[in-house]
Amino acid sequence: MFKFNFLTEQFNGIITQGAKERLTDEEFIINEINRFLASKRRKDMIDGENYFRGHHDILYRNRTMIGRDGKLEKVDNLPNNRIVDNQYRKMVNQKKDYLVGQPITIQSDNDQYSEIAKEYFDKKFMRLINNIGRDSLNCGIAWLFVHYNDAGEFVFKRLKPFEVIAGWRDEEHTVLDYAIRIYEVIVFEGRTEKVVQKVEVYHESGINRFILNGSRLDPDLIPYEPYFTIIDENGEQSFNWFQIPLIPFKFNSDEIPLIRNIKSLQDGLNLILSNFQNNMEEDARNTILVLVNYDGENLAEFRKNLAAYGAVKLKTVEGAAGDLRTLQIEVNAENYRAIIEIFKKAIIENAMGYDAKDDRLGSNANQLNIMSMYSDIDLDANEMETEYQASFEQLLYFINLHLTNTGAGDFDGEHINIIFNRDMLISETEIISNIRNMVGILSTETLISQVPWVDDPSAELKRLENEKKANYDEYTNSFPRMNVNIGESGEVDGTE
Repeated sequence: MFKFNFLTEQFNGIITQGAKERLTDEEFIINEINRFLASKRRKDMIDGENYFRGHHDILYRNRTMIGRDGKLEKVDNLPNNRIVDNQYRKMVNQKKDYLVGQPITIQSDNDQYSEIAKEYFDKKFMRLINNIGRDSLNCGIAWLFVHYNDAGEFVFKRLKPFEVIAGWRDEEHTVLDYAIRIYEVIVFEGRTEKVVQKVEVYHESGINRFILNGSRLDPDLIPYEPYFTIIDENGEQSFNWFQIPLIPFKFNSDEIPLIRNIKSLQDGLNLILSNFQNNMEEDARNTILVLVNYDGENLAEFRKNLAAYGAVKLKTVEGAAGDLRTLQIEVNAENYRAIIEIFKKAIIENAMGYDAKDDRLGSNANQLNIMSMYSDIDLDANEMETEYQASFEQLLYFINLHLTNTGAGDFDGEHINIIFNRDMLISETEIISNIRNMVGILSTETLISQVPWVDDPSAELKRLENEKKANYDEYTNSFPRMNVNIGESGEVDGTE
């Protein structure tokens, strides 16, 4: 008994000491922020965004030469072209528009649910999802925040990926435990402009807001806010979602941005083009001058005078005549052209895109050749679509809750199918011929969904039905109506 009491006191001491050494919530948030800001992951995100906008590393390049001590030294008197051939942006736009460039198709057995969902996935939403696709490719992951705006409208907001720190509950990164957003705003203190770092912490109980002041978090003007409030006859009531209303849209399951696969190739392409133009502009440097019995100043002065006057002063020394010979360095443009072509093809292959100038689109552009050209981008889009389908399920969860809360209908358990209409070059003649051959084998709805010009099969079926009805009415009304009289003798007298 006495020994047990002694051990209990020891355990209590260990627990108390552990509680003292444990990080506070504020320290934990600051540590997460500092680690994220200095991480390679965030650097890749910023690189992806910068390269998409044309801010490449080549723009900060300096010309150098080997100095006297064998180390590189900066040289300012040589051409220093910084050319950006932004193939990366081309690949991002190509892959983004291939998957989400066209309006999505919504299918559901519940027509009412389908029509309501179309109201949320309108053109404004498609513009938003297009930008979400760009974020996914540039940063590996994109974020969509579901909330109510100041007017009480149910809206979606895009958050910048390099501002969001995700705290995942599982190793597969499917369920959020918390999220931290750090971003900068410009405020004015009197007439002085000041940049303030704001911090928002998203959790199941709402949003906490802070201002990052060095290594300290100070409460913001509104330190806490629930996800939404409802004002009714009972007054103002605060509510929170059952899940954190932050939805990730991933480029792939590993959240690896596209820039990581092709940055070195893009940098190499920029460097080759810049070096080629440098060599073309180095008129006085294309030729190595060999001076014999040169009478003049040092070499720097000689170069200056040669450029200014285009003449060289030589003399004879001890019977040896002065002379000027040249060693010509030729720039082979074909070599540069070959290397540039190699870089561009490597970028397309590593980005898993397609070459719109592919030889397979020449005289024999059949559907098989087209599908072969699109095989890489199609495989990559399959994984991206799988991630996006899971994200749309989360989005529909919040839409269903909103519809229930507002009395628009209870659609919990209703299934809805989101179809991405990929923007692929097709041989319409072959596809239509195949559709005709399948009439009577497959349903009309299935066949219509494969027609290149149809985005909404259900709407097209309704148009066909209305058209058939109108044609039937027109056909029946085209015949004159007969007034038939049957006489007492049984004879029929018909008049128009």
